[in-house]
This record gives sequence, C-alpha cells and structure tokens, in this order.
Amino acid sequence: MYRNSEGYADPTAGQAIGNVMKEYRIERKRVWRRQHEMKTRPKAYIASRYAGDRTANAADAAMACRYAASKGMMPVASHLMYPAMGFDDSDPGQRELCCMFGLALLALCDEVWCFTREGIVSEGMEQEISEAKRLHIPIRYFKIEEAEA
Repeated sequence: MYRNSEGYADPTAGQAIGNVMKEYRIERKRVWRRQHEMKTRPKAYIASRYAGDRTANAADAAMACRYAASKGMMPVASHLMYPAMGFDDSDPGQRELCCMFGLALLALCDEVWCFTREGIVSEGMEQEISEAKRLHIPIRYFKIEEAEA
C-alpha cells in the first residue's frame, strides 16, 4: 500500500504510480527488443558498381541498401561510406585503401548481395565476389531493377 508523505494510505496515488511504472516497464521491454533485433539482424555486404557515373551508381547502391533493409538485413555498403568521408576514388592509393577496408567489412558479413544493372559486374565487384567465395560467404545476385520495384 502506498503511503503519502504524512504516512496515510493513498490508494489513488499508489494506483497512478503503479500504472506509470507498468507503462515504463512495457516501454523498456519494447526498446530492448528493438535493440536486440537490430543486433541480431544478418549483415548483407552490398556489392554494386561505383566507378564511372558515381552519382547514378551511388543512387543504385543506396536503393540496394534500402531493399536489403526491407528484407530484414543490415546493409553494409563500403562504397557509400568511404567517399562520404572524403576518400577520393580517383586517387589509386586511396582507392586501394578503401578497397582493403571494404574487404575487411565484407569478412564480417553473413552474405554478399551483388546488384547489377544490365548484367554489368565491375572490377571492384569481381574482387568482392572472389573474396566472398574464398571466405565461403553466401553470394546472392540481384538486378537493381528488383530493388526499384
């Protein structure tokens, strides 16, 4: 029984506090479940073209990431991350460094999802596919048009 500051029984205040605590516990469980779901989502490394028409190819990669997320995956797209950090894809040294970073991320993923437009697989994608095969990571192939739908 809840007692007020003067020591008298106060069932109304006790009920209100109980309701607030119940709502708090429900919300905490919901937040915990959501955090746990995000931690346990399988990671999909997104392989798609970047070089060439970078603007269009980055848009395709972002679309592929949204598609993977809609299918319950946690997308990882290194070719979207590193250019956004200021790495220059046209500089061979920086490109090589970013490719190395990307392959390290690929090794942490559960699957590799390759997205092609018009069936074109770039040199960078070939490298990622080769690494996935070497690491025995499952590879799935998609046409970018599937993600557009």
